[in-house]
Amino acid sequence: MEIVLAIGIGVLTASGVWLILRPRTFQVILGLSLASYAVNLFIYAMGRLKVDAPPIVGSGTPNPTHFDDPLPQALVLTAIVISFAMTALLLVVLLASRGLTGTDHVDGEEDE
Repeated sequence: MEIVLAIGIGVLTASGVWLILRPRTFQVILGLSLASYAVNLFIYAMGRLKVDAPPIVGSGTPNPTHFDDPLPQALVLTAIVISFAMTALLLVVLLASRGLTGTDHVDGEEDE
C-alpha cells in the first residue's frame, strides 16, 4: 500500500510542477492546486494513521503508541482551508488580469 501512496504523491507532484510551468494562468492555478494536494497527502501519510485507534482520553499517562496522532490531520485540514481560500483569490486575480490585459498568459503577452 505504501508504494501506491508514494506513486500517487509522485504523480500529483509531477503533474503539478508540469502545470505550474505552463504559460496560461489557469493551468498555473491548477498546478498549484495539485501540488498542494500532493503536500497534503504527504503530511497525512507521515502521520502514520492508525485505523480504529481511539483518541487520547483518560487519566494517567497513556502510552502514545496506542493512540492516533491528531496533529497531521489538523495540519492537513488547515492546509485544505487555506488552499481553498488562496485558489479563490487567484481566480479573482486571474479574472481581473484577463479583463485588464485581454489575455490569460502569465507574462501578459500572446505568443507570436
